[in-house]
Amino acid sequence: MVGHEYQFNVAMSCSGCSGAVNRVLNKLDGVNDVKITLDDQKVIVKTTDSVSYDSVLAQIKKSGKEVRSGEVVA
Repeated sequence: MVGHEYQFNVAMSCSGCSGAVNRVLNKLDGVNDVKITLDDQKVIVKTTDSVSYDSVLAQIKKSGKEVRSGEVVA
């Protein structure tokens, strides 16, 4: 699959937090898949080539959650 995969560590303490992150990410054009693991506070986002790391990061910040770290996986 052509595209990017980004991984973020996001401060989330409940399912409402992860739900908020999931909602804002799914509003971003070009997002193909979002996987959120609440236990280790990990958010994995798969996107098309047109979506940059910075745009995904900005979108997560719209949820009001703290992004502790992030990286480009693929």
